[in-house]
Amino acid sequence: MKILKLLNKLLNKLFKLNNSNSDLDYEEMKMQLGKLLDINSTKINSSNINDYEFKVFSQWGEDGIINYLIKNLHIENEVFVEFGVENYKESNTRFLLKNSNWTGLIIDNSKKNIEEIKRDPIYWQYTLKAVCEFIDRDNINIILENNLSIKKIGLLSIDIDGNDYWIWEVINSVDPSIVIIEYNSILGIDKSLVVPYKKNFNRTKAHHSNIYYGASLLAINKLAERKGYVFVGCNSAGNNAFFIKSDLQNDKIKKKNIKDGYFDRKFRESRDKDYKKIYLSSQKEKEIISDLKFEEV
Repeated sequence: MKILKLLNKLLNKLFKLNNSNSDLDYEEMKMQLGKLLDINSTKINSSNINDYEFKVFSQWGEDGIINYLIKNLHIENEVFVEFGVENYKESNTRFLLKNSNWTGLIIDNSKKNIEEIKRDPIYWQYTLKAVCEFIDRDNINIILENNLSIKKIGLLSIDIDGNDYWIWEVINSVDPSIVIIEYNSILGIDKSLVVPYKKNFNRTKAHHSNIYYGASLLAINKLAERKGYVFVGCNSAGNNAFFIKSDLQNDKIKKKNIKDGYFDRKFRESRDKDYKKIYLSSQKEKEIISDLKFEEV
């Protein structure tokens, strides 16, 4: 456990270094350190997904959690789909692609981002397809059907900063073993709340604070259960929830009560009316959105 923590600390420090290596050399260095974290994580004897967190390309510890899940679940098809990847330098599936050689479909609504991804060497080195689309409830299934040859996939990652709940609700063209979806921890754990659906929802335009978006963990968990999934935990940063198909549960990975797996976020992303960060506490952020409109589901 100490080795894993030291390696993780070293890896995060390296992210902050300004060095003279090329981007490719720097990425390879991160990959090698990520593999060390992967190797040492197998020595942990725990069923708590947070004990396996490490970061290579994910924003927080999602790389380690995903790595643990795929190693301990029966995955029929090693195929992933991820929405909202920007330029794919920071994502939930880049380490999965490079370390485990999965096949992937990634979607972003920026043509510039998609062009940058296609210039990245990973685009010819791995089986990856990048598609430029603005996702909504009406087109998501068509997009997936047009770009995938199978329905049963290994992992679906949804992070579009707003309509995440509403998009997952209508998806029926893929049947993922694992689902990762962003939740808004400011909404707490006791209420089942979702922002009203708006086809062209943009969190920055919806409210200047930039924290009016998404759904509470309780709302997402209710949806997950309706779709045949069980909650297995959140990342400790407090923004991504992990679900697996209920029939994939085993001794190492099984259903967890959302109150036991919930994390309130420590990061601060609220903005003032001039869109400058104001570093408010979680409680202050809750006060900002308390009068804004949410649907109870």
